[in-house]
This record gives sequence, structure tokens and C-alpha cells, in this order.
Amino acid sequence: MTAVIAERDRVLDALSVVRDPELDEPITTLGFVSTCVVSAAGDVVVRLRLPTYFCAPNFAFLMVADAYDVVSALPAVRSVDVALVDHFAAAQINAGVAARAGFVGSFAGEAAAELDDLRRTFVQKAVLAGTDTVCRPLIAAGIDPVGLTIKDVPPSPELARLLRRRTELGLPVGPDAPLLVDAGTGAAIDGAAAPRHLGLARLTRTGIEANTGICRGMLKHRYAESGAGEEEQG
Repeated sequence: MTAVIAERDRVLDALSVVRDPELDEPITTLGFVSTCVVSAAGDVVVRLRLPTYFCAPNFAFLMVADAYDVVSALPAVRSVDVALVDHFAAAQINAGVAARAGFVGSFAGEAAAELDDLRRTFVQKAVLAGTDTVCRPLIAAGIDPVGLTIKDVPPSPELARLLRRRTELGLPVGPDAPLLVDAGTGAAIDGAAAPRHLGLARLTRTGIEANTGICRGMLKHRYAESGAGEEEQG
């Protein structure tokens, strides 16, 4: 493996932590990274694409900005050129991210606030969806998840992912933390509130999976070729 190929793989690994905020999936596995080129001198060029020309600009901005941040943080990277293509707001998003202007600065007169609250809302949804993913096998095995703590749940990639999302929100993740918590406050969910919470978790997970399938289908229809790193990532 040449040094340039190794560096490209390192950039793709970094990009794999950038998620579509609504789908909670990496932009690499979704096929949103169309191009990733790394020169021997450490100049990185990344191009991102989305399923439609009119994908929400706030979601798009988050992905472009996050991609810029993770690539810029890599050692031995001399310059970073991350841009969105084939999108109605690409010019504003690309210029704003390059200038580190934030969402409000990128959409002056159009955006009223930065996107921190939006990001948190979608991580809360990811916690709900992850709760269903972890609880379904327990329920299928005849185990009631109400009252369980983290240490009561067998380790799994799904549990690890749920705990990462909870950590992003500052929610309890220790071994004695309750499995079922309010994604907004971290308070334990039990008693009569548990069935409704589990139902909402199931509905949230189903909705995310449905939207993910739709987006994958639309992207494949729009672009015949695979994205950079998509086959390697899964």
C-alpha cells in the first residue's frame, strides 16, 4: 500500500464518523462521499453529494461542516477542500464552511440561529431508536427491559452505539445507569411510562430506517456510481 493510498484510507476513516443527522448513519456508508483525493503533499479534496437537489440546507450544512472539521483535524494534512455538489444551496454552504462563518453567517438574513438545537434533537431521536434496537432482542427473549441497568444488558455493537449517543447528550452511561431513560433529561423511565416510551422508541427506529431506505434508493437513482469508500465501508 502506497503512502497516498494509506492517507486516503485515513481520511475516509475520519469521514466515517460524520453522520447524516436525520438518518444517524455515516456519510461514507450512505454513499454521500463522491470523491476523496489526497495528494502526496497532504492536500485533501472531498466532494459530497446528496439524494436530491433540494435536500434540507441545514442538514447539508452540518454534514459539510463536520466533514471539514474531521479532515482538518488529521495530522499531516496541509490543506482541506470540502464541498457539496449538485445542491441548490451549495454555493452558500461551501463558502460559509470554508470561511468558518457558521450557519447564520452562511445564510445571512435567512437563518435565525445556529444548528446546535437541531443537532441535539436528532441525537435524541438516535437515542430513542437505539433504545428500541437494544431492547427488541431482550423482549424477544422474554426479558422485560423495564428496570434494567446497563450492566444487565449483554455487550453488543448496538449497545455500544446507544451509549455513544447517550454520551453525546451527557446522559448517564455507567454500568448502574438505567437502560430506559428520557433522551431529554436522562431521568429513568419506568412504571406506566415505560410502554409508551418503548412504543415511541420503536416508532422512531422504524421511521429512521424507512427514511434511510428512501434516501439510499434516491441516491442510487441519481448517481449510478458508488461513493468513495462506500464499498469498503459496507
